[in-house]
Amino acid sequence: MKHHFLAVKDQKLIQIVDRALSEAKSRSGEWLACRRGCTQCCIGVFAINQLDARRLRRGLADLERRAPQRATMVRERAREAVARLFSEFPGDPVSGVLDEGTEAAERFAQFANDEPCPALDPETGNCELYESRPMTCRVFGPPVRSEEGLGFCELCYQGASVKEIAACEMEPDPDDLEATLLRELEESTGVRGDTIVAFCLAS
Repeated sequence: MKHHFLAVKDQKLIQIVDRALSEAKSRSGEWLACRRGCTQCCIGVFAINQLDARRLRRGLADLERRAPQRATMVRERAREAVARLFSEFPGDPVSGVLDEGTEAAERFAQFANDEPCPALDPETGNCELYESRPMTCRVFGPPVRSEEGLGFCELCYQGASVKEIAACEMEPDPDDLEATLLRELEESTGVRGDTIVAFCLAS
């Protein structure tokens, strides 16, 4: 029952983030170059939290029911990626949990930057788990503020001024609902720490 309520809350979070993206798209117009088949943000590993991982696994399970052959290909790509990345994985390669701390972050920054996401269909350029994609994927493209400042996809906002880019800023989760849900999930499962998509989908 608790996991059901968590799923409902996670769906609310997705709706909040997707609505913020829609508003940012409206303000950005043609400056936002994101289109179906663009894979700029699908190359290179990135950290995902346990909420992302749970969503991805549920998405893969749903794909297995709808299109088992496609789901098998996703899982095979994930397993192949884990095999390639296992020896240099900056964390526990058995659990797939990334190490924490400054040194670990520096190692991760240099890790597998040319590795395609296993959810990416290499023939179509489409994400097989698009509806279940992590938050990083959902907010990639429009300007989003972080500790480093306002970041956005390098393919977007060509020719836009700093002021024009700032006017398109996306605020994906103003009430920090994701942090609350992540804490609830980690407390209920006992599983903590970030991982990457390949390790999440390989098991």
